[in-house]
Amino acid sequence: MRRPRGEPGSRAPRPTEGATCAGPGESWSPSPNSMLRVLLSAQASATRLSGLLLLPPVQTCCLGPSKWGDRPPGGGPHAGPVQGLQRLLEQARSPGELLRWLGQNPTKVRAHHYPVALRRLGQLLGSRPQPPPVEQATLQDLSQLIIRNCPSFDIHTIHVCLHLAVLLGFPSDGPLVCALERERRFRLPPKPPPPLQPVLRGGQRLEAALSCPRFLRHPQQHLIRSLAGARPEELTPHVMVLLAQHLARHRLREPQLLEAIAHFLVVQEAQLNSKVVQKLVLPFGRLNYLPLEQQFMPCLERILAREAGMAPLATVNILMSLCQLRCLPFRALHFVFSPGFINYISGTPHALIVRRYLSLLDTAVELELPAYRGPRLPRRQQVPIFPQPLITDRARCKYRVVLMLRERWHFCRDGRVLLGSRALRERHLGLMGYQLLPLPFEELESQRGLPQLKSYLRQKLQALGLRWGPEGG
Repeated sequence: MRRPRGEPGSRAPRPTEGATCAGPGESWSPSPNSMLRVLLSAQASATRLSGLLLLPPVQTCCLGPSKWGDRPPGGGPHAGPVQGLQRLLEQARSPGELLRWLGQNPTKVRAHHYPVALRRLGQLLGSRPQPPPVEQATLQDLSQLIIRNCPSFDIHTIHVCLHLAVLLGFPSDGPLVCALERERRFRLPPKPPPPLQPVLRGGQRLEAALSCPRFLRHPQQHLIRSLAGARPEELTPHVMVLLAQHLARHRLREPQLLEAIAHFLVVQEAQLNSKVVQKLVLPFGRLNYLPLEQQFMPCLERILAREAGMAPLATVNILMSLCQLRCLPFRALHFVFSPGFINYISGTPHALIVRRYLSLLDTAVELELPAYRGPRLPRRQQVPIFPQPLITDRARCKYRVVLMLRERWHFCRDGRVLLGSRALRERHLGLMGYQLLPLPFEELESQRGLPQLKSYLRQKLQALGLRWGPEGG
């Protein structure tokens, strides 16, 4: 191996120890935003430079000692000179010497020598007390050597060189960093092609629309468009149940969509069981919407007559939706109030909820169906529906007014229609003889402080011909 000319004594003495070895998994966390002008500045402090140059040890390729030194992988007659070049690079005393070792020995330079040279360059620039001068041409020549040979680097060598180049301040848009980054991306495994998006038919578009996160911005228009593009055979019970549940959950009282559900129920009557029907009927009661479809009620009465004994809870759920619409069929009431049905549901896991629903139905029969002459729910099976002070005759004489707080969620979205359950409650309280004093949320929200709220309530009571109590309560 020839010694570079122009620098007498530049051959490094034989080291007593081998190069420090470290695996590729060894981690470090230096600051990546150093600039070349900082590193090359003669006024930069040694402490600052050493802090910026916490460089990772380069992965060595030694397999064991020999008379030529440590051999690189694969051995061979050139293993000794190759490892000797690594020692010379590690002990170079100037950037110019580094460049000459690499340029004058092209047959002995291997890929792993370039990160060794970059690491040594960082050590020289951070040396104390005074770093050696560096010419810009030297750095450019070193960059060109790495750029020319980086296609032969393995992925680990590319990562190390890229990291060192950033730490040494080579610009991120410069040729060296761009070439290394390009080689890094080239070695990444190819991304799998994106899955082909299936062509959605009308019913599938409707189902996809219900699952879209952006759906709630303009839900009615989105659903109407999806529903309009669907053929009748594409509207399956599953899709229509999803639509019904979505309308009910989000309080969307959209007549066109509700009429489509009602029409589907009538057309598919023979194929639907009561467990599916209860889900399709749910939005009509909740949204207080009686469809214009003339066969809607006759269809439900036939389904109840056919399915009532097969799914008790589904039967009662259907009747609760119809109760909110004031459309209770007498034949179905006869069945659910019969001793056989009541005895049957008493031993089921959902007995309590069914008894509560039957109690609501029994109250509706008493208050709204004076012509009904069939069986009723026995008193021992009834569950209290209203608070105790509201269900005694004495209470009705003492408390004639019920304040009805109307929150935003008591109404269908974007409208002034009360939800079915709230409308049913107010209707029944009115039929029990109470005066109802609605308190809209817009008016309550505009009151500031307790005195203003008391004045507001006093005015409301005076409008009903009542006066405020002596204690203001």
